[in-house]
Amino acid sequence: FRANLVYVLICRNYKGDVDMAEIDHFMPLLMQHEEEGLVSPVISHGSVHFLWIKHSNLYLVATTNKNSNASLVYSFLYKIVEVFTEYFKELEEESIQDNFVVVYELLDELMDFGFPQTTDSKILQEYITQEGAKLEVAKSKVPTTVTNAVSWRSEGIKYKKNEVFIDVIESINVLVNANGSVMSSDIVGSIKLKTMLSGMPELRLGLNDRVLFALTGRDKGKTVVMEDVKFHQCVRLSRFESDRTISFIPPDGESELMSYRINTHVKPLIWIESVIEKFSHSRVEIMVKGGKEFLMRAHFGLPSVENDEAEGKPPITVKFEIPYFTVSGIQVRYMKIIEKSGYQALPWVRYITQSGDYQLRTNV
Repeated sequence: FRANLVYVLICRNYKGDVDMAEIDHFMPLLMQHEEEGLVSPVISHGSVHFLWIKHSNLYLVATTNKNSNASLVYSFLYKIVEVFTEYFKELEEESIQDNFVVVYELLDELMDFGFPQTTDSKILQEYITQEGAKLEVAKSKVPTTVTNAVSWRSEGIKYKKNEVFIDVIESINVLVNANGSVMSSDIVGSIKLKTMLSGMPELRLGLNDRVLFALTGRDKGKTVVMEDVKFHQCVRLSRFESDRTISFIPPDGESELMSYRINTHVKPLIWIESVIEKFSHSRVEIMVKGGKEFLMRAHFGLPSVENDEAEGKPPITVKFEIPYFTVSGIQVRYMKIIEKSGYQALPWVRYITQSGDYQLRTNV
């Protein structure tokens, strides 16, 4: 759907069990719900349900007349956004109109008879190309990645030097009130890979996971408790659930292996004190003190202001990045790389802590 003019740009009916005309009811129902303040991610019309998301000036809508898995549907809609953005850089009305042929081919490969299929953009780009001329001479043989169990990695990959780079990145979310008390805090982390490995290697990643240490009877050293863990599809979930081993055949190049959240009290890494003083009606002085090292004093000459109404007190937002450090203490204990040819590979690990939603409220 185009958001403003409200018309269907492109559609694909996978099972034929929902009348194509049903989509005409979606926008009127959505607008009605918006007017009533009852906007919901699921809108129903009779026995048909519309599950939708909005991206830029577009609505992506899935229709079903069954009790479908809503989480799966929304994951698929967001995956469509991700794949189309990889192909067209920007997902908007113009990029759809300029690439109708490619969009239809992608829709046919992403899903078959209502079931998600190949959703990795790197694999799709092996046989669905963006230029129309190349579509005619594209590979007639479907890549084996589409039909085998490892759909996220191609066969026959070769590197002169085999390496894997691991980035452990943690973002700190902190809200401190004007009295200096931490009102809310948590840590959101991700482990990203840049894989440059030949063949089909098997990787095993070990972390200082508290649950793992408890299972194995080891309590020595600092451990972390990870919540809301989300893995890339390459990770063998059954293995992780049984013994907490993160075992996988990695995608080639850059990817996010996993993300997690740590719900814990975080002591602010950077502390800021601010004092705002007003002089008559034409000058404001702001003093900001950070820790023990930095002091900033700013004078602002202002037009004469006679209105003495109370003003808002916007919090101070802090942006920072600290290398070689994670605030949670998470550590990569080992990275084992096993490949049938027996080559030696080097793993490199880097830790980064950065600001997320890091705010300190002020006193005036």
